[in-house]
Amino acid sequence: MKIFLLVLFGCLFIAACSAQPAYREAPRSGPDIAVELKTLVPDVPAFFTYHYRGKKINFFVMKVDGRVLSFFDACARCYPARRGYRYEEGSIICRECNVRYSVSQIEKGIGSCFPIRVEGSLRDGKYLIPVSVLEGMADKF
Repeated sequence: MKIFLLVLFGCLFIAACSAQPAYREAPRSGPDIAVELKTLVPDVPAFFTYHYRGKKINFFVMKVDGRVLSFFDACARCYPARRGYRYEEGSIICRECNVRYSVSQIEKGIGSCFPIRVEGSLRDGKYLIPVSVLEGMADKF
């Protein structure tokens, strides 16, 4: 019985550690995701989840060097693992391969490990991402 419980606990632990993260629901306005600029903290990613056809499409938006950038929470190389990134002390870290780089280098990445860029636009104090762009990348999630 003890062995069974240990195996069960181990399986649950591994499943919990490898599960795709979920974040707050992406704020939607018509055909776009609309993130209020005043809610963004410089150099700190704001993670969101958009639900589409049973999938959690994760992405993040951040202010870097006076610009607003957005990326899928998916590594160009590691996306099949569906683990995304985490933010820690000024760095973005791939949850799958543990590659770490500063937020100021987010557009460059390292090797084939870099977040996939999401194009957005600024309007009326909001950063807009077309929902169709997120839905078009659903296969990465």
